[in-house]
Amino acid sequence: MKILITGAGGFVGQLLAEVLLNANHQVTLVDIFEPPIPSKASNQQNATPIKADLAQDASSILSPDLDALYVFHGIMSAGSEADFDLGYKVNLHSTLNLLEAVRKICPGVKWIYASSTAIFGQPLPALPSESTVPTPQSSYGTQKMMIEAAINDYTRRGFINGFTLRFPTISVRPGKPTQAASSWMSGIIREPLQGKESVLPCADDFECWLCSPKTLVRNLVHTLELERECMPTHVRQIMLPGITANVAQMLQALKEVGGQEALDLVKREEASPEIKAMLDSWPIRFDCSKALGLGYVADGSFKDAVEDFAAGLKE
Repeated sequence: MKILITGAGGFVGQLLAEVLLNANHQVTLVDIFEPPIPSKASNQQNATPIKADLAQDASSILSPDLDALYVFHGIMSAGSEADFDLGYKVNLHSTLNLLEAVRKICPGVKWIYASSTAIFGQPLPALPSESTVPTPQSSYGTQKMMIEAAINDYTRRGFINGFTLRFPTISVRPGKPTQAASSWMSGIIREPLQGKESVLPCADDFECWLCSPKTLVRNLVHTLELERECMPTHVRQIMLPGITANVAQMLQALKEVGGQEALDLVKREEASPEIKAMLDSWPIRFDCSKALGLGYVADGSFKDAVEDFAAGLKE
């Protein structure tokens, strides 16, 4: 297949590109900077990196023979809240530009969009699902919700074959901390396992909705196999499966994998009122029966994700 990834310089884009290249797909990697080709990928000759600003020009990265695109580019939650103009430019307007370009150049293409549980806000039922009305309490969630609605409409009209995947928080993320309000959910594992201090802004009983990178990529690839008819054309949202873990459980997993010396590197710090309000608004359990019925999978435990990350460090 010929597949395009926006935001391909980020960690999810790089992980997915590696898997797709290893499966011998043709992969175009797009970002605001020229994204690297994953160093561990085979068939690197099948990769084409492109530097592009989708807010200015989304047409030049497309071709009529494109089979699928993964839309990952964006300004993360805390970054969108801190810079209103930039958040709307990147998360909303550049994605609308891309939708319009796709409609004209490669209509009917499979469009796989990275949305977020940030589209929800309180109050919520005990188990929110795809039928729960989104009431976001952040600019990031609002921008994601707007694009979700556009994907539904473009799919209903036949312009794209859209799939909106609402991601759990991904942990343990490799690389550097991000502008996401949830960045600490990886940081309290990633940095201590590398001998660095990390800040924890939440109490032990704070709960998180999480998914490991390995399981996320498996679910992303699975989406390529789904038919357009698996959902109504005007309802394209899927809650990806996750697991719920509280801070105490996350720290226990860190201790079991990295020892007391790793745990001692986690330092407590109060979150700002704005970040605390955002974190408290996010739901922590979901009804994922739709996703499971479509063949998506969930992690076994958070400790599995910590062990996967530790094994990657050894490699």
